[in-house]
Amino acid sequence: MLDAHPDLAIPPETHFIPAAALAHRRTLNPRRAFLKTLTSHPMWKDHGIDVDLLSQKISTIKPFDLSEALRAFYQLYAKRHAKPRWGDKTPLYVRRMKLIQSLLPEARFVHIIRDGRDVALSNKGLWFGPNSIEEAAERWMSWIEEARNQSTHLSHYLEIRYEDLVLDTETILKRISEFVALPWNPAMLDYHKTAEQRMQEMYHDLLLQGGAQTIRAESRKAIHSLTSKPPQHDRISRWQNEMTDTERKCFERIAGGMLRELNYDVSP
Repeated sequence: MLDAHPDLAIPPETHFIPAAALAHRRTLNPRRAFLKTLTSHPMWKDHGIDVDLLSQKISTIKPFDLSEALRAFYQLYAKRHAKPRWGDKTPLYVRRMKLIQSLLPEARFVHIIRDGRDVALSNKGLWFGPNSIEEAAERWMSWIEEARNQSTHLSHYLEIRYEDLVLDTETILKRISEFVALPWNPAMLDYHKTAEQRMQEMYHDLLLQGGAQTIRAESRKAIHSLTSKPPQHDRISRWQNEMTDTERKCFERIAGGMLRELNYDVSP
């Protein structure tokens, strides 16, 4: 949705900021380490940035500064799409927000929270998903707790409920736009009309664990199929019809307190 704004480019998930920070601390040649970390990462190919162009851009950063190097990467991506601003939508970064703020103090964090039972259904059977309903509940609860603990150290943090975004999209998008100081543009409501073209960047095989695991382009495309549709109201409370009673009780036994805290319906 935000990527559909004419002023803002949101790349595919990056995942490499923590690795870049770690490599920076461990090397005597931070410029080379930065390039190697990014270009050897499984997600690098998703972004369509020429290695030589990135190398040339960060060569002008003297002395080398990791924050400026990260900005250089994102700026190149935004420039590819003729946009002045950039963002990131890597879900795992919800656990590394303090680190990201230390590197990019201008960052504004938008944390989208969804009913954990629907999250469990959405991730079921996926290569990055949990192996059991117990693991799904524990992961969902712990990630939210960790994000909220980190939020007290952040300059800009906003929580949004997925369900509110789906049911009242314009109102919530306007709230987010104001939070990130982005002028309102109704093009964001029509994101689905251009999503297919934008997602083409990711339609290639993804090699994980040094090539030991291959995620086929078709699988990646299937996961993002709903981006080509307007918000789907039937994606809300799927658990009521698609979860077994045993699965629901198991999830609620572990994460019921968090569900209640977030005002989701929980069985007595």
